[in-house]
Order: sequence, then C-alpha cells, then structure tokens
Amino acid sequence: MDNIINYILEEDEGFSDITSNALIDKDYNVSGQIISKDTGIAAGMDIVYDIFDNKGVEVTKLVEDGTLINKGDVLFELLGNARDILLLERTALNISMRMSGVATSTYNIIKKVHSINPNIRIAGTRKTSPAFAKFDKEAISIGGGDTHRFALDDMVLIKDNHIATVGSVEEALKRAIENTSFTKKIEIEVENIDDAVLVAQMGADIVMLDNFNPDDISECLNKLEELGLRDNVLIEVSGGITKDNILDYAGLNIDIISLGALTHSTRSLDFSLRIDEIKF
Repeated sequence: MDNIINYILEEDEGFSDITSNALIDKDYNVSGQIISKDTGIAAGMDIVYDIFDNKGVEVTKLVEDGTLINKGDVLFELLGNARDILLLERTALNISMRMSGVATSTYNIIKKVHSINPNIRIAGTRKTSPAFAKFDKEAISIGGGDTHRFALDDMVLIKDNHIATVGSVEEALKRAIENTSFTKKIEIEVENIDDAVLVAQMGADIVMLDNFNPDDISECLNKLEELGLRDNVLIEVSGGITKDNILDYAGLNIDIISLGALTHSTRSLDFSLRIDEIKF
C-alpha cells in the first residue's frame, strides 16, 4: 500500500508543483483543516495521517476509522510547510474520500440486511479499482463487511470460465480437491440446483449460487436440507445484487451475500482542505 501511495504522489506531482513553487515561498508554514462535506463512515484516516506525517507535517487526527461523521465535521488539523501540504492534499483526499464512500455503502447495506437477518455476512468482490484493491478491501472491513479474497492465492474459487475451460463442474472440483493443499478452502460457482447438490456432495467448502433469484435459492436450500447437505457447506449468493434489491435475499437462510456494487458503483464522500492561517 505504501508503494501505491508513493506512486500516486509521484504521478500527481509530475516533475514539480509549478503553481505552488511559483506562488509560495519555500519556507512558508500554514495551518489548515480537512473537513467533511458529507455524512457517512470515516475510512482511511490512518492512511491520511501517515501521508502528512511522513512528510514532516504536524497532524492532529480528530476522527478514527469507522466513526460516523457529519457534514461540517473537522477530520484533521494540519500545521506545516505550505508547499508540502498542498502537494499532499489531493492524494490524501482522494484516498480517504474513496475509502469512506466504500465504508459508508458497506455499513448502510449491512444495517439493512441485519435488520432482517443478523447472521448474513456482507462481502466484497474483486471488482475493485485497479491497483486500489487493498484500500477498497480495508474500507469494506472498516464498514463492517467481509473482505472476501484479497488476491488469487487466498483460496480456490472456481468460476464459470474455469468450468468452461475444464469441461464440467464435476471435473473442475475434482481437480481442485486433488491439486490443492488442505489448508485452502475451495469455493465453486454454480448456475443450477443440480450442480449445487453435486458439489456439496463432492466436498466443496463454499457453494456460490450465481445469479439465482430468491425463489430458486429457497428451492436449492430446501433440497440441500432434504439430503442432509446444508450443514456441510457455506452458501454464498452473488450476481445482480444491489442496495435496491438486497432485502429480497436477506430473509433467506444463506451465509454470505457478495456484492461488486460495494466497490464498482460506490460514490466517494466529499472532503476538502481549508488553509485558514499562515504561520511564519
């Protein structure tokens, strides 16, 4: 994450901040505040602190990750070199605004779902911003959600294209069991009830019901119960689920709902930096 932050800073600066260098004496110190212009869940506060602190800016963090913030709340107080603060401004704001938006979306969805079924986990997916996955995943966690996989080496997750390449659900799961360490969980995506039953019988740890409607999910769960298989597997549902239709799934006896919408369709919160005093 530090490497990514450094790259973002280098990308933003280019060869130099010609505006600040032209206007501001290199020895000028200023004080300022980072202020929320939105209501939501704060995330990325520790990261913002480090961005400024690593450059020698004196930082007072007034809000912790996971805190409910309101419009007008002061998140940070800053004191330091004016050029440095302005150089770091956009990177610090962009990261924390994005992370706070993801955390807020996660928190709001969990609150809705848990009002009906407090046992369902809300999880993210790998549909994150390029190179920003770890930040998105941390924001999901701050919002109360489950990160799901951080990377491809976390677990075996057999998806439709794996199955299409290998030839069948049965062959894909068979190979995964034979070629994977016992230390790794195996999840497989299925598109019909028969395949869900088959992989549960074969020993999959997690069965992902992909693009099932609520009625089909209920039928699948009933079938697994009848066969004594339901307690053998975790049931994850995914595909086409959004904040607008998630309550259609919340009353079902499932374990996990995963949503790409937590990261691919989330609005960032709006924060701003205000320089309010010059300190010589």
